Amino acid sequence: TGRGSGNPGAQGRGGISTEIMGGQIEMARVNQVQIDEAIANFQYEGILVEERPYGNGHINDTFLLTFEIAEMGRIKVILQRMNKEVFTNPVELMENVIGVTSYLRKKIIENGGDPDRETLNVIPAVDGKPYFIDYKGEYWRSYKFVTDASSYDQVEKPEDFYQSAYAFGNFQRLLADYPADSLHETIKGFHDTKARFETFKRAVEADVCGRAKYVQDEIQFVLDHEDVANVFGELLAKGEIPLRVTHNDTKLNNVMIDNLTGKGICVIDLDTVMPGLAMHDFGDSIRFGASTAAEDEQDLSKVSCDMDLFDTYVKGYLEGCGGKLTNKEVELLPMGAKVMTFECGMRFLTDYLEGDHYFKIHRENHNLDRCRTQFTLVKDMEKKWDTMREIVKKYQK
Repeated sequence: TGRGSGNPGAQGRGGISTEIMGGQIEMARVNQVQIDEAIANFQYEGILVEERPYGNGHINDTFLLTFEIAEMGRIKVILQRMNKEVFTNPVELMENVIGVTSYLRKKIIENGGDPDRETLNVIPAVDGKPYFIDYKGEYWRSYKFVTDASSYDQVEKPEDFYQSAYAFGNFQRLLADYPADSLHETIKGFHDTKARFETFKRAVEADVCGRAKYVQDEIQFVLDHEDVANVFGELLAKGEIPLRVTHNDTKLNNVMIDNLTGKGICVIDLDTVMPGLAMHDFGDSIRFGASTAAEDEQDLSKVSCDMDLFDTYVKGYLEGCGGKLTNKEVELLPMGAKVMTFECGMRFLTDYLEGDHYFKIHRENHNLDRCRTQFTLVKDMEKKWDTMREIVKKYQK
């Protein structure tokens, strides 16, 4: 069905586990003693009547708890063990989450919205902190469950894509005045494409697996696109584009869609919220959501950037942003799609050259297939560049 878990903290298909962090880090299994200890140490009310694993995420361990509160019926909460192998500083991560969600809550109330459904709400531990550390040194957190809403792993209809675009645009609008530089970098140099380009060149030179001779065309493609790797860093350094609060995992499945209205109501999975560029968030959505093929499609004739879906997303995103982006940022949205797609392809190729130690592979040459898909998408965007720019101009206010 494509229907996701409705979980405020899991990562689904194509989410952070495969595309941001790789998939080679395994967490030790959680035991029932740890779960019980965590449950006892959050500010929950009522009697626990159900506890079960929840969602389809690969990064954190997630549980759905149901409590009965006398005459008030039942309430659900999410309990998560955070993966400190992936996010090495859970305290800073939760400082980001608390800062952003508190600010969002205030803005949502000002706008007459429902802060219990339109942003994540952290349930504090008994000691008042936004996390609890169990006897094994593992970090736990808890959120109120977002009721009567679902997330979707795949675009089933253009309206879903529009709603995710609007939600991420609105996320940008609400946080437009938040001091981005006050946030911690949860993943250092995450979208420093220039640095990733230098890492790639070192991988080619070292050629530790002797694979470079098989991928000369792909290597040349990267080298020919050095300007793409440098463009945003140079503009940021010149002060021509602003640093923003960015989500950094802008997939459809990270938006809760109201079951009744079909509207995107809440952006979830805030683990990678940090300083960044609006074009990065926009671009990653296009890279994944507007592609006509799977990320590892071997038949490259199936790979293209769907201009109808691109149009849909631009419309939703800019309407959600509500005029908060600068004209320069809006003009650079197509470049955001190109940069993010190029960066991802370059990372897949780097990992292939280094022996597939970062992204989990399921077959021989899997990372090479992923790389070729991304580069094919970049080439298709270049063919459609004028069309992409015209679409953006159509919706620019």
